[in-house]
Order: sequence, then C-alpha cells, then structure tokens
Amino acid sequence: MSAPAPDHTGMWGDDAPVVTAVAQNVSTRYLAYVIDAVLGLVMLPFNLAHLGMAAYGVWMLTSSITVYFSMLDLGYGGALVRFVAQYRARRDADSLNQVLSTMSVIYTTLGAVSYLIVVVIAFNLDWITRLTAAEAATSRTLLLIIGAHVALRLSFGVYGGIIVGFQRYHLNNITSIATSIAVAIANVLVLLSGRGVISLVLVTTSVRVLALLVYRLNAYRAFPGLRINWRLFRRDRLREVSGFSVVMLALDGAYKLNYSTDVLVIGAMLGAPAVALWSPAQRLTDVALRLSNQLSESLFPIVVDCDEGQRLARLRTILIHGTRLSLATVLPIAGGLALVAHPLLMAWLGPTFRQTAVIVQILAIVVVIRVGSAVATVVLKGAGLHIRLTVLVGIMAVANLACSVLLASRYGLTGVALGTLIPVAAVALFGQVPSACRRTGMGLLEFARDALWPALWPAAVAAAALIASRGLLHSVRPFPAIALQLAIGAVVYVGLFLLAIGKDGRRDYMRQVDGLRGKNSRLKSQVGTVNAS
Repeated sequence: MSAPAPDHTGMWGDDAPVVTAVAQNVSTRYLAYVIDAVLGLVMLPFNLAHLGMAAYGVWMLTSSITVYFSMLDLGYGGALVRFVAQYRARRDADSLNQVLSTMSVIYTTLGAVSYLIVVVIAFNLDWITRLTAAEAATSRTLLLIIGAHVALRLSFGVYGGIIVGFQRYHLNNITSIATSIAVAIANVLVLLSGRGVISLVLVTTSVRVLALLVYRLNAYRAFPGLRINWRLFRRDRLREVSGFSVVMLALDGAYKLNYSTDVLVIGAMLGAPAVALWSPAQRLTDVALRLSNQLSESLFPIVVDCDEGQRLARLRTILIHGTRLSLATVLPIAGGLALVAHPLLMAWLGPTFRQTAVIVQILAIVVVIRVGSAVATVVLKGAGLHIRLTVLVGIMAVANLACSVLLASRYGLTGVALGTLIPVAAVALFGQVPSACRRTGMGLLEFARDALWPALWPAAVAAAALIASRGLLHSVRPFPAIALQLAIGAVVYVGLFLLAIGKDGRRDYMRQVDGLRGKNSRLKSQVGTVNAS
C-alpha cells in the first residue's frame, strides 16, 4: 500500500464547518431544483401542445425505460463517495487516485455495456410495450439517442463521486442550472421551428452531453491533485470498493423498482395516452420531492462520521432535528400541492386532466412519507444498518409492484398510485423509522414527541387556513389565487412551527443562522483583501 502523499496547500479543498458546507450545498441545490421545476412546469404544456398526447406519451415512456440504466453503476456510485471521503480525511492522494483510476476503468466499461443493452431493448420494444408500429419506431430512435447520454454519463460517473466526496456539490449545482436553461431554450427553438420529438430529443441530449465536460472540469477544481490514469488500476482497490457497492446496488435496485415502475406498469396495462395523463402528476410530485429532500441527502457523510466516532448522542440529534426540519419543509410544499391539485391542473392543463388531480393528491402523501422518513433511512445506511435498509426497501419494492399491477386492472391510474402509497407508508412507519430509533437509542414516543409532533400539528392548522382562503379568493384569476393560497398556508405553517419548537429550538436555529452570516462576512472580507492586494 502506498504511503500518504504530502498535504500540499489547496490540494484537499476547503474544510468548511458542517453547517456551512450543508447550507452552501443545499441552498444551491434548491436554487437548481426551483429553476428546473419552473422550467419543467412551463415546458410541459408547451411540449404537449406542439407534440400531441401520443408523441409526448411515447417520449415519457421511452425516458422511463432509461431510468433503470443508472443501476448499471452496480452500486459503485454510493461506494465511491464513501471511499473518496475516507481517503480525503486521511490526506492520502496516492490511494485516492488509485481508487479513482480503477473506478474510471470500471465506469467506462459499464458505459459501453449499457449502450449494448440499450440497442437490444430498442429493437425489441414490440415485446415490451403496447405501442403501435409507428410509435415503436419513434420510441426506438429516441431510446438510442437517450441511451447514448446514459452511457456517457456512466463513463463520467467517477467525477461525480469526487464532487460529492469533497462536499463541493455547489459546483455541479451551478452547472445544472446553466444546463437546464440551455436545454429549455433548445427545446423551444426546436419545436417552434416545426420539428418533431426525435429532433427535440437529439438537440436537448446534445446539450446535456456537453454539460458532462463541465462536470469533469468541476472535479479537477474540487481536487487539484486529481490524477486519473488507467495504469493506476489496482485489483485490491476494486475489491475494496466492491465490498460496499454490492449492498448499494441492491438498495438502488429496490428504490428503482419501488419508484420507477409505475410508468412501465401504466404503459403495459393502460397504454401511452394513460402515461400522458399520469405524467403531470409525476412531474408535480417529483418537484415537491426534490424541493424538500435535499437536507437528508447532505447528511450522509456526517452520519458516517458519527458512526465511525461512536458519537451516539450526535447521531440521535441528527435524527430528531433532521426529521423535524425535513417535515417542516415537505408539509407546506407537498401538502399545499395536494390541497390545490384540482384548481391547479384545471388552470394549467385544462379539463382533460381532471382525473389527474386525485393522482397528485395520493402521490403528494407518498412524498410526505418519503421525506419524513428520509433521515431515518440515511441513519440506517450510514450507521452500519445498510443491509437491513436494503431488505426493507426490497420488501417495499416488491409489494409496490404487486399492488400496482393488481389495483391498476380495477381502478386504473388511481390504483397504480394507491399501489405505491400503501407499501411506502407501511415500511416507513413499521420498519425504517423504528429501526433508526433503535440504532440511536431512542424510544418511539420520544421520537414522535420531539421530531414529529412539532412539525405535524401546525400542518393541520395551515391546511384549514388554506382551505378557508379559497372562498376569499374566488374572484381572483386562477394562478394568482393558487399562489396566494399556498403563500397563506406557508406563512401560517412557518409561524406555528416556530412556535411549536419552543424558545430553545428557536434560539438554537438562530445561532446556526448567525454562524452562517459570520462565515459569509469573513469570506467577503477575504475576497476583498485579495482583490485589494
């Protein structure tokens, strides 16, 4: 094993305090998701109007097939982050570059394999979906185009592991914002020029491929000592990373089966037009999920650190406050979305999508449960219970698929949504949360009192205020009225939440905010000094 490299100044990036790093990464990620969400909501009716229900449904169905190809990273994505963080903490550049070079070989190979699989699927779509001959031909071409991007993204996967392991997410967040805007502009220009869905996907995919080069540049900025060379491939490094990646692969597969099979079930049992009706509900609830699930994703390295240092009290604090803040984020967003689903869809897409409102409401509840239990799942994954988490998510995935298939035949799209809600709620309430509480040495009643209750009871009052505001705003135009209702509900909720957490809770949160302000002031002072010199 090679000796650790000298700790050259600047090689390992900035070791910012935990709160500062999380705030910087989460805030820029929120900005990226807000911009992406706004663009998505604006582009959906535009694309429907220019492409039509059938073509749009084929596009969404084809895209859903490629979701599963991210599993071809074989769990190395999550494992790579762990070992990047580990060797960064040890300041061992030689070992880190060996790991990264080894994984670069693996990722490139996986990218090539993934495209071969895409080709096989593309020429056998008639056996997989209920598409007409013309729709299958279009889907085949789209799949070959989108599959190329998926393969290249796999090949570039090692650079994403560096960014996450060094906790420099904000670099890629900024790149993501620029990419989303460029894709939206390209989308509009292509459709206004009279081109169809194939030209649209070809152009927008090309923009995303160019963005991969920027992600690579960001990795070198995060880790100036990066040196990827295939001659540094080491079998012992591959074995080292693979030991953890096996479990991450199973976990990722269970999550994909759990949350990405609905469109395929609908396409197989109900046809492409039903996919188009489902798509707005999925888009809206995906936006709600992304806007409210950033905190838990940023906590994984911190949980690993607590587990390594056997700091049980800090782990318990993370579970309580992380869950409380996650719920405080998701309830105004997903809960508000559920309450305004019907008028929102009528104003946004028209009466054709009336039945989609029920789907939005059911999936919004799923989002609340997922985000509310997200910190518990991070604790299980990062504190040595990743195998138990994988088993729980696997059970949920199988039950989800079975329920969706059974209920779809009788209740249609509503049955598919219920088929997702039932197992997600059961496993979260009776599996993930109790297991996380036991791992941190906390009772369920204590967890409910300190983590759940301060976030839940204000939601009931805020929901009543939002419902009451409907009558007051009936004369206002639809979109402004909906925005005002959501704003009223959010303001009421935030005020009651701050009351619910008590004086000590408010003081603690303000202390963290003041710390962030001080950090920003010091950074500005340093920048000014550098510029003056």
